[in-house]
Amino acid sequence: MKLTEQQKQSFHEDGYLRIPNAVPPGMITSARQAINHSLGHTGLHEADLAKYRAAAYCEELKTEPVLTDLFNRSSVRPAAEELIGPGNLQEVTNAQIALRFPSAPGVDRGEPHGHLDGLGSGTNGMEKGVYKRGFTVLAVLYLANVPKPYCGNFTVWPGSHRYFQDHFLENGHNVLSLGMPQVDLARDPVQVTGQAGDLVLAHYLLVHTAAPNMSADIRYATIARLRHCSIEKTTLDASYYDIWHEFPGLLSATSPLGPSSP
Repeated sequence: MKLTEQQKQSFHEDGYLRIPNAVPPGMITSARQAINHSLGHTGLHEADLAKYRAAAYCEELKTEPVLTDLFNRSSVRPAAEELIGPGNLQEVTNAQIALRFPSAPGVDRGEPHGHLDGLGSGTNGMEKGVYKRGFTVLAVLYLANVPKPYCGNFTVWPGSHRYFQDHFLENGHNVLSLGMPQVDLARDPVQVTGQAGDLVLAHYLLVHTAAPNMSADIRYATIARLRHCSIEKTTLDASYYDIWHEFPGLLSATSPLGPSSP
């Protein structure tokens, strides 16, 4: 899949890109069938729900080809390589099953609150105060239609990746040891709508979350954290002060890359 110069410019400016029909219907149906089979036969235990919401449902499926092939054997991979560069993308070996169940009838919907990945809270598998950057691009694939806001939509704060690069250049990235920085972002959040098979690619430093699900249906999605082949060698300084160092595919659309302009 080839991305247009306009799509690359959009990713650079906004930090995310929605690509319709990235995965064919047959693969989407098989993945959803596997998830529903897991829910019906393995089931959910109330005591584990907080863990499932923070990490993933249907953990026994996360390394199965019915999930990982969605990213490795479809147009997801070539689309991501348009940003990261040909041959620079590691194989996906683990896919997160990200379900958002409906709220109870009559509950106030609330508003989404965004976060950055890789910040330890003490309850998410990382010690509080620890932070790291573990992926290059977040790939979110809808497995069912998300037709309007407040349906558990993947939600992003456009431009927040560039804001935080400037923030860390001024204040140092060690402010992340205190948790999510409490800042006022210039642009309102966008609840991404889409159809089954649509893909959202998001920069690793983009603020994001899942919106409340006030619909009658489960929000079905799977998420892969796409990694540049040299990510293990990347320092924290490079991760947070030069947010384009793993995106050579953007050079044709954005010149020069580097710290963003005010």
